[in-house]
Amino acid sequence: MKTATTVGISASTLFYMLCGLLGYAAFGNDAPGNYLTGFGFYDPFWLVDIANLCIAIHLLGAYQVIMQPVFGFIENWSRRKWPERRFINKEYAIGYFRINLFRLTWRSTYVILATLVAMMFPFFNAFLALIGSTTFWPLTVYFPIEMYIVQAKIRRNSFRWIWLRALSLVCLLVSCLAAAASIRGLVGSVQTSKLFLSVS
Repeated sequence: MKTATTVGISASTLFYMLCGLLGYAAFGNDAPGNYLTGFGFYDPFWLVDIANLCIAIHLLGAYQVIMQPVFGFIENWSRRKWPERRFINKEYAIGYFRINLFRLTWRSTYVILATLVAMMFPFFNAFLALIGSTTFWPLTVYFPIEMYIVQAKIRRNSFRWIWLRALSLVCLLVSCLAAAASIRGLVGSVQTSKLFLSVS
């Protein structure tokens, strides 16, 4: 798990940093939100379609991983609240699969509603950036560092303790700057947007 997490986060960080840094270096504030079609070029169409398919596959997997705690929380809460309801608690075996009608209905409804919201608001990328910037530091940096310090019994004010705290502080500053930029993008987008009309 440690190796998989290290490889996954390193690859994602490298990819996103390259897109962000090279995009800003090349285009400055005019860098589009969508590098595939943001410049008005759609040819060769098959290449753009393949790239969009790869993005969709990547986001489907990432979305499932990110949403599992939310799904689990709602499902556990519902089981405790209505323990006698068959719709919520009964699981049906179909071959190797176990299907729960509540889980199927709830998760499908959530994904459909999230998709509709994403289609309605053309500034959904800025909204996701705001969510990402506010959750990056506590979930990806602060809590893991604090857990590591406690688990490894790192002595307070030691060299490693100071550098881990410095890393956490730098990441907090990056998160705050990203949140400020996302809010600025949201404010600008809200003023000029129309429902179901993409601006990227």
